[in-house]
Amino acid sequence: MNAGSPAERIDPVDLAERVDLAERVVIVTGAGSGIGRAAARAFARAGARVLGVGRRGDALEETAAGHPSIAAHRADLSAPGTPQDVIDAAIDRWGQLDVLVNNAGATRVMPLADTTAVGIAALFDLNVVAPSLLAHAALPHLRRSHGSIVNVSSTYGHRPLPGGAHYAASKAALEQLTRSWAMELAPDGIRVNALAPGPTETQALTAAGLSEATVEMIKREEAARIPLGRRGEPDEVATWILRLADPATTWLTGQILTIDGGLELT
Repeated sequence: MNAGSPAERIDPVDLAERVDLAERVVIVTGAGSGIGRAAARAFARAGARVLGVGRRGDALEETAAGHPSIAAHRADLSAPGTPQDVIDAAIDRWGQLDVLVNNAGATRVMPLADTTAVGIAALFDLNVVAPSLLAHAALPHLRRSHGSIVNVSSTYGHRPLPGGAHYAASKAALEQLTRSWAMELAPDGIRVNALAPGPTETQALTAAGLSEATVEMIKREEAARIPLGRRGEPDEVATWILRLADPATTWLTGQILTIDGGLELT
């Protein structure tokens, strides 16, 4: 049997439940689907109180279903004032903040020939500006809790992506923010790390406006390039978000952890 087959893998849900985050408060953006949904549920299983943030209320309610410690908060992070409103919502509800997970992001196919100022701005508004403003608003509360920030980048934050250069550039910016914030906030006892997932089974390609046939072709091509022979699952990625945020991970900061089935080796 293939060593990477699902029958032989340890369930990432079981691994996540070994982390104890009782009484901790966590904000997860992009919690309506994919990695964000898996992360919100993983934090809830670990005992945390979670504010799941996203644009679609129905999707957030689905994330929270069966998890009473997840509160859905509908918001457009690109709108003025929203990052502060999100932080205030968590503080008003629970009185503290321990972890900020900047997971929300946009993917866009935009070859140089089709590049526009509007397209660039939309990518950077959600992938760079919103995480920055969320971290800014969260900072006083993270200082009190000696909390942590986990930014969700991409393997393309440090790999070229023909046809998607500005998406890759936005993730590279997020990785550099991670390193710089880690240095800046270390005296406050705040850890800042990032996770860089490889191709994962989420709705990102569809949300980028690609046709179903194109999405399936990209998925096959990506799986063929990955040494472990498959795309990742959201729960596998969420497990590592949880570990980076775990208060027991006391001496890890400023790191970009790539989880991509070995794609970075190719």
